[in-house]
Amino acid sequence: MTFFRKKRMFAILLIAFVMILFMNSAIIGRKLYPIYFEQEIKQSAAKHNIDPFLIAAIIRVETNYKYHLESSKGALGLMQLMPDTAEWIVESTNLGPHTQEDLLRVDMNIFLGSWYLNWLIKHYNGNLIYAIAAYNAGQGNVNKWKNNQVWDGTESNISDIPFGETRHYVQRVLYYYEKYTKLYTEQWNGNGAA
Repeated sequence: MTFFRKKRMFAILLIAFVMILFMNSAIIGRKLYPIYFEQEIKQSAAKHNIDPFLIAAIIRVETNYKYHLESSKGALGLMQLMPDTAEWIVESTNLGPHTQEDLLRVDMNIFLGSWYLNWLIKHYNGNLIYAIAAYNAGQGNVNKWKNNQVWDGTESNISDIPFGETRHYVQRVLYYYEKYTKLYTEQWNGNGAA
C-alpha cells in the first residue's frame, strides 16, 4: 500500500469514527454524565412537581451520587440535608417519626430534598436561581442578599452572590441541569434509545 493510500484510508476511518461519534453523542453524553437512582428521582419529582433533572443536578453537585456521605457541617445523604432541616420537613409533611439514619436512605433523602427544593421554589415565587442558592447558602443569606439588593436572583448576575462557594454551586447546578435536560429528555419520555 502506498503512502497516499494509507493516508486516504486513515482519513476515511477518521471521518467514519467522527460520524459514528456524532450520531451517538447522546449515548456517549449519558456515559459521561450518568444519572443514578433514576426511579427514586422520578418518583420524588412527580410527587413534588419538580423537574427530575434539577433534582439530579443538585445530587450531582452535592455528592456525585454517593448516598452515604456526611459533610463536615453535618449534612447527610445524597442531597446533603441538615438534620434540623430534615426534622422541619418531616414535621411539615407529617411523615411521622424518623431517625438520622433514615437520611442516608436513598429514597427518603431524595423525597425530603425534593420536598425542600419545591418549597424553596415556591418561597421565591418560582425563581429557580434563588431557590438553588438557598439550597446551598440557606434562606437567611439569600433573603438578606435579596432584601439588601446585593443580588437580584438572575443567572446573568450570579457573580454578585457574596459567597464564592454559593456562586460556584449555582453555576455547577445550572450546568448539570442543562446537560441532563439535553441528554435525557427523550430517553426519559420514552422516545430515545436506552
